[in-house]
Amino acid sequence: MTIRCSVGITAHNEEANIGKLLAVMLAQKLETVAITEIIVVASGCTDRTIEIINDYAAQDARIKLIAQENREGKTSAINQFLQTAREDICVLESGDTLPRVDTIENLVKPFANPQVGMTGAQKVPVNVEEHIVGYMSHLRLQLEHQLCLEIPRLGELIAFRKVFTHLPPDVAMDEAFVEALVIRRGLDVRYAPDAVVYNMGPETLGEFIMQRRRNYAGHLHLRRKYGYRVSSLDSVRVGRIAIEEITKALRLIFTLVWLGIVELFARGLGAYDYFLKGRKHEVWDMAWTTKKVEQRTADSQQSTVDSKL
Repeated sequence: MTIRCSVGITAHNEEANIGKLLAVMLAQKLETVAITEIIVVASGCTDRTIEIINDYAAQDARIKLIAQENREGKTSAINQFLQTAREDICVLESGDTLPRVDTIENLVKPFANPQVGMTGAQKVPVNVEEHIVGYMSHLRLQLEHQLCLEIPRLGELIAFRKVFTHLPPDVAMDEAFVEALVIRRGLDVRYAPDAVVYNMGPETLGEFIMQRRRNYAGHLHLRRKYGYRVSSLDSVRVGRIAIEEITKALRLIFTLVWLGIVELFARGLGAYDYFLKGRKHEVWDMAWTTKKVEQRTADSQQSTVDSKL
């Protein structure tokens, strides 16, 4: 059975990314899922965003444009999408992100289970890790990924059953509010880590603080007025995950130091062999513990690598 979905994209001055996003959306590799429409809500755009959307709409009839003359906020744009979307399953994506070609399939196929009410993608930043603020974005999303594996906290790219008609205009954290509505209807919220969406985190410390500040204020409003507490407000759980990551980092540092000591010792022995003993090791001593490769171990290592990509 094919799962039909409507895709909604919210955009404000996204000329640098909207073309790439639509191209990837049209190129999605789908097996059990069908994208019947792609609705782009462009709010108060003053650049070439609308022009680019129209160019793609001329190529594929599934692309529809809703142009808001003024920027009225993301919630307003989402409500426009909800009023227009025909399908029961809705996918919502920000215009400044990019999915992989298999992302929509992996995000939507869990809805084959009628108990699933919402799914969320794994966010992967494209910032350069060598920059301190970029590394902070990588670290924050890695912590969020670990949190979502325990209790989903979804955003950037989500899919949900259309069990509501609109969002209140005072809600800033739209994904979290959708999460609350779905849970209150007795449906499950699922994290889909194999549905990857790429985004660009803040590049300056000021913007990083501004983004985290508004998110926290939005979550506090959601908790106080609507009684829903997102998982990231669970300080005990977040703290435990942070400690686990710190432990991993300390273990890495200790291992690197130990590796350096062992390597220096081995090089000293090698120099002794070559310069003082004249041994070139053309017939070397066997390291017998390297001779048995367990397929289970290799598969486990590959799974670890794949999870980090």
